[in-house]
Amino acid sequence: MTVSTADIKITWEKLPDDFILDEEPVENIDQPLLAAALREILEIAGLLLEGILVAPNMCVCATLNDKLVTKAPDWFYARNVQPLAAPEIRRSYTPNLEGEIPDIALEFLSANQYDEYSSKPTFPPGKWFFYEQMLRVPIYGIFEPAAGLLEVYRLNSSGRYEAQQPDENNRYWIAGVGLFLGVWYGTKAERTGYWLRWWDESGQMLLWGAEMVERERQRADRLAAQLRAAGIEPEA
Repeated sequence: MTVSTADIKITWEKLPDDFILDEEPVENIDQPLLAAALREILEIAGLLLEGILVAPNMCVCATLNDKLVTKAPDWFYARNVQPLAAPEIRRSYTPNLEGEIPDIALEFLSANQYDEYSSKPTFPPGKWFFYEQMLRVPIYGIFEPAAGLLEVYRLNSSGRYEAQQPDENNRYWIAGVGLFLGVWYGTKAERTGYWLRWWDESGQMLLWGAEMVERERQRADRLAAQLRAAGIEPEA
């Protein structure tokens, strides 16, 4: 598939098997923790159905004027993704060739905050240009974990990103996922700080696994207390 304009030509080609991926480590521990937490909620809620690809820091490919461009969003969500034949392991994703354009791409700001906003069109293009003009990802989110600031941009009818305003609960509706995305402050594992989390249409926050275990423990404790109050010793 090829998309052409007066200035650029976009094609969709699979990453060559001999392509050497960037082996640089993530900049800090926050990035993998934030990405894993977003995925965990969807998995526990039973929302990672067949054909959905949720990936942190995975190479997304497109070809700009016959030059391969790869970017690795800190987190993205795509649907109708074709399964790989065993024993092949996915090491990259090419939209339109292997599945749909991601519904949302997220970047977590760290020390270098410039590329996330870069609309540089020449090779190698900036991330903003890549998501907006090449992939045309419907929703692009930029999250600054230290300050808990989330910016959400939606592709408008002119094919440009337009800043979105949150709802009255300070959340953003992500249509492709079918959930609200917002910021929450608290502790998970070894990290205390701001997190991105999901809420359903009714406003209920979807829980992490540890939170579900704690909720069930509290329910069991309340039931045991009620039984004891009625003169019944609960079974061990």
